[in-house]
Amino acid sequence: MNNQCYLEAIELRQSALNWLTATDPARKAEGIIGLQKAFLAGEVNLDTKILLAENSEIPGRPSKPELVPPKDLKKRSMRTPEGCAALVHALTHIEFNAINLALDAIWRFAGMPADYYKDWLKVAAEEAYHFSLLNAHLHTLGFEYGSFNAHNSLWEMVERTKDDVLARMALVPRTMEARGLDAVPALRNKLAQAGDTQAAEILDIILRDEIGHVAIGNVWFNWLCAQRKLEPIATFEKLCIDYSAPKLKPPFNLKARRSAGFSEAELALLV
Repeated sequence: MNNQCYLEAIELRQSALNWLTATDPARKAEGIIGLQKAFLAGEVNLDTKILLAENSEIPGRPSKPELVPPKDLKKRSMRTPEGCAALVHALTHIEFNAINLALDAIWRFAGMPADYYKDWLKVAAEEAYHFSLLNAHLHTLGFEYGSFNAHNSLWEMVERTKDDVLARMALVPRTMEARGLDAVPALRNKLAQAGDTQAAEILDIILRDEIGHVAIGNVWFNWLCAQRKLEPIATFEKLCIDYSAPKLKPPFNLKARRSAGFSEAELALLV
C-alpha cells in the first residue's frame, strides 16, 4: 500500500482506518500526531454513524520484526548492550501495537459519542509519541525496530474483540494495557540499573500517559455497561471468561490502577 500522507481525508474515522493500514512505522506515528493536530484545529470532520469496511491490510506492519509465540522469544542478559536493546525493542513493539489498537477503536465501532473518538485519537497520538521516543533511542543503541523478533499477543486480543465495543473496552485497555501499569515500574528500574537512564526517563513518560489511556477504557466500559444496564464487575468477569483473557498476576500497581479509575471493589478482587 502507498503510505502517502492521509491528512487530506476529511473524515476522522476513515483517516484512522487509512493510517491503520500504513506499513511504515515512523510515517504512521508522524501521521497520527498530525491527524490529531488537524482534528483539534477543526480541519477534520467526524461522522460517528458511517459504517466502514474492513480490509485484509489490517493492521499495516513492516516486514520486520518477525512475529513469534512469546515462548520462542530469546532471553538476553541485561548485562549486555544487546540485552538492554532487546528490552527497549520489546517496548517499542508494544507502543507500535498500541498505535494500531487505538486506530482500530476509532474506525471500527460506529455509533459511539463524539468524545469516544476524540479520546481514542488522543490515545493514538500519545502512543505514536511513545513509539517515536523509543524508536529514536533504539537507534542510539545501534539497533532499529525490527532488529529482534516480537510477539503479537496484544493485537490478538484486538482481533478477538472486534465484534463488540464493550468487550474491546473491557479486555484491551482495562486488561492488556492495565498490565503495563503493573509492569512498567519494574522495567524502568531494570533499565536504570543497567545504566540506561534515557530509557528509564521515557518509561516515566509512558507510565504517566498510560494511566490516562486505561482511564479512558474505564470511562467507556462503565458508560457502555450503564447503557446496556449491566453490572460492571460481573460483566467484566464474564467477558474475561468468554474471550479467554489472560489471568492477571501480581504484583499490581494499585496506585496507578486507582488513578486510572478502577474502583476499590475492583482493586479488592485483584488482591
